[in-house]
Amino acid sequence: MGFDARFLGVEAALPRVPDADADTTVELDYLHFTVLLDTGRRFARVTGVNIDGANLIDLERGDDWRLDERIPADWQAGPAVYAANDLDRGHLVRRRDPVWGPRAVAARANSDTFHYTNAAPQAGGFNQSKELWLGLEDHVLAFAETNDLRLSVCTAPVLAAGDPPYRGIRVPLRFWKVAAWRDGDALAAVGFVLDQSPVLDEADLERGARPVEPGVAGVPALGPFRTFQAPIADVAALAGVDMPEWVAADRFPQTAVAAGWRRIDEPADIIA
Repeated sequence: MGFDARFLGVEAALPRVPDADADTTVELDYLHFTVLLDTGRRFARVTGVNIDGANLIDLERGDDWRLDERIPADWQAGPAVYAANDLDRGHLVRRRDPVWGPRAVAARANSDTFHYTNAAPQAGGFNQSKELWLGLEDHVLAFAETNDLRLSVCTAPVLAAGDPPYRGIRVPLRFWKVAAWRDGDALAAVGFVLDQSPVLDEADLERGARPVEPGVAGVPALGPFRTFQAPIADVAALAGVDMPEWVAADRFPQTAVAAGWRRIDEPADIIA
């Protein structure tokens, strides 16, 4: 159960929240992944999944979204957030990522991804676009599956103060993802930031809350259907978490760091 920091044979610990946030964070272990839930925002601050590319299994999707009964319902952003609007229940740990091992184990992992603790509201154009979230996740999974690799992947929304209010929650506008693998005897990692604010409009929120403008707080303006590779140190700062092993293993070269975040239009653009 849960995320294994030694899954790759080298240390890649789950990113940690600062001590100041520990009292409002609960750690929830599922099969092959873990969620660190911010009980105030009611969304994951961190998710971490281990992917065994050589043993992935294809299973039917299903759609049995449910609350996690181990914690109070009011700590979770449940079905009311997604009712009668254009928001998708976007998986944070992608449904297929933990679905490996014996069939019964894989089926349990598949089911576990449908907890609301593993969801965040995403505009349909963001969640379903090959150029945004889905395109990056397809590439990460294909990389593991094609090369029979083990990967550890962490994903979460950026829980920013300026996120627009909606039905008792605040809708996250940005998401981050870091992926790590073993390269020889060392850890290697890459980081990404994705932005749904350009595609989240009045059609998505029944009250018509407009998103904050991209580019605030030093973050580049990520236009519609844009993904950026970013230094993992920048990702950690944006997410407000500590992940020193991942930062030290970053494949983003210093020459690229000096030029700023790197726009990704196709997998070949990723520096790894």
